[in-house]
Amino acid sequence: MDATLLASIYASTAVAVGIILAAAGLGSALGWGLICSKYLEGIARQPELRPQLMGQMLFTGGLMEAFPMIVLGMAMWFVFANPFAGALQSAIAG
Repeated sequence: MDATLLASIYASTAVAVGIILAAAGLGSALGWGLICSKYLEGIARQPELRPQLMGQMLFTGGLMEAFPMIVLGMAMWFVFANPFAGALQSAIAG
């Protein structure tokens, strides 16, 4: 097995994981910004609905926070159990 090819796979995977995590963080931050801005718009239009809007905002924000954690779990799978390195090893062995 060629060590440089394996190192290239691990390096490419590390770069891809960094890009994926950055995109997930950016998406979550933009999502929180949109959620909070719409919450404030809703309060400005109908102040009496503030408790209901707050509950919906926090629920949606919780869903928004779950997305980067799911992406983090997938990224850690790529880092620690790299399927591309296993595919290379099986292709060389077979």
